[in-house]
Amino acid sequence: MKLSDFDFDLPEGLIATRPVRPRSSARLLVAEGDTITDSIVSDLTAWLRPGDRMVLNDTRVIPARLSGSRTRQSAQGEVSARIEVTLLEPQADSTWAALVKPLRKLHPGEVITFSADLSATADRIADGQAYLRFNLAGEDFDAALAEAGAMPLPPYIAAKRPADAQDKTDYQTVWARHSGAVAAPTASLHFDEPLLAALAAHGVSFTHVTLHVGAGTFLPVKVEDVTTHRMHAEWGRVSPEAAAEIAATKAAGGRVIPVGTTALRLIESAARGGAIAPWEGETDIFIYPGFQFRVTDGLMTNFHLPKSTLLMLVSALMGPERIRRIYAHAVKNKYRFFSYGDASLLLPG
Repeated sequence: MKLSDFDFDLPEGLIATRPVRPRSSARLLVAEGDTITDSIVSDLTAWLRPGDRMVLNDTRVIPARLSGSRTRQSAQGEVSARIEVTLLEPQADSTWAALVKPLRKLHPGEVITFSADLSATADRIADGQAYLRFNLAGEDFDAALAEAGAMPLPPYIAAKRPADAQDKTDYQTVWARHSGAVAAPTASLHFDEPLLAALAAHGVSFTHVTLHVGAGTFLPVKVEDVTTHRMHAEWGRVSPEAAAEIAATKAAGGRVIPVGTTALRLIESAARGGAIAPWEGETDIFIYPGFQFRVTDGLMTNFHLPKSTLLMLVSALMGPERIRRIYAHAVKNKYRFFSYGDASLLLPG
């Protein structure tokens, strides 16, 4: 399996930089077996059956992108310089791992000021990351971060425009609960309260799980033999209640359909023993063609980058040839791609 097997031509104009409104008015490509149908997200009830269960990732994206100034004493006195920080994840020693630009200019012990309330000291630098110790913790930290931080938009959006106040709503799911992600589970961004109510009335059930999506989700695959690629690890949890709900749906003959690749990766991590079970920890599961799905019967997901691990995942679910046809149809019919783009409902049959 070569990296080039997962490449395709994507016109620049199909990359979405803003979502459509309302959320559920996005287009929906439905691939059921070998059949492809053009629909819209608000018509999901036409494609799902009573007794189906959708699995939703309830992680909450933090405004992890910070702009500040570092200070240093020099022979000329105190010197300040701008610095850009993207928080990655909290550490056991109460520091935060972070990507910093320019990292080479930052020294341990230096203070970075982000606002009148929020600052951090560079505790140490290792493995291409800085470890920052903030002046606040708990709810005080959350409040100051919400005020000073911006949403960590994917690189292919951030290259086209800066994050703004609207992204704090647009780049968050309506059911977000548990803070910790630095990237959104983007298929979930298509849901609003009217759609959730319509699905529930149709007999579709929902289960919440948590996977804190990390910045590693945007890292490119750099090896030609994709089977040697190593995934980033992300923390997740499938509660006993969630595992029981999913197991009951399977036993009753209903379909389990995760919303987003993050929810899919999590429930398949929790089912490595053969059946879904309560699970908590870090997963680096890598799903590519040949993978044996134990829980997933379908997937709702956005359209992914060429040569990405997410394209490999959907190729594993539908088969590489079918995915090539699906993506060719999406490009030909001008579906909007990536985080703020349109959606697909993949039902392998």
